[in-house]
Amino acid sequence: MTNMFRKFAAPMIAASIALAAPAFAENMNPMVGGAKMYANKPIAANASAAPNLTTLVAAVKAAGLVDTLSGPGPFTVFAPTNAAFDKLPAGTVETLVKPENKETLTHILTCHVASGVISAENIVKTIEMGKGKATIETLGGCNLTATMKDGKVMLTDPKGGVATVEVADVKQSNGMVHVIDTVMLPKM
Repeated sequence: MTNMFRKFAAPMIAASIALAAPAFAENMNPMVGGAKMYANKPIAANASAAPNLTTLVAAVKAAGLVDTLSGPGPFTVFAPTNAAFDKLPAGTVETLVKPENKETLTHILTCHVASGVISAENIVKTIEMGKGKATIETLGGCNLTATMKDGKVMLTDPKGGVATVEVADVKQSNGMVHVIDTVMLPKM
């Protein structure tokens, strides 16, 4: 009877596990701002669902980048939270989202986007191979310097601003998102 159980039950159990695996893997994606992120949705859609990324989403809309971040990519986005934007001088965000500042806003936002999928593991390995530093080239022409501090990935922008990766490896259908606590700024 035991052999008969193994013969028929084992394949059925394996099939059940295989069918459940995609749903389980999707549930493994970190939540952002209390919102569930879905690996089968693009960056723009997931960001729009996160209550702590509303300023970023408004800026992406003002810059006309929604279609880009909904497109095939792949992209890696270092997504500043609302609190990150709040660190900027008063009135900065309101000024940047004005139509006449679209070019500047686009430059700032694309300094948060790299081509391809860059996982936290890849960043850490590159930091280790680079003797404590790694350079991430962004689509906006900014080089972000990645380092490690107290077990966390830190990013330094061209102006010397430093961000900590708060949530890493948020998988998207068109790339990867890492949530950061500071807006990265280009030299202007």
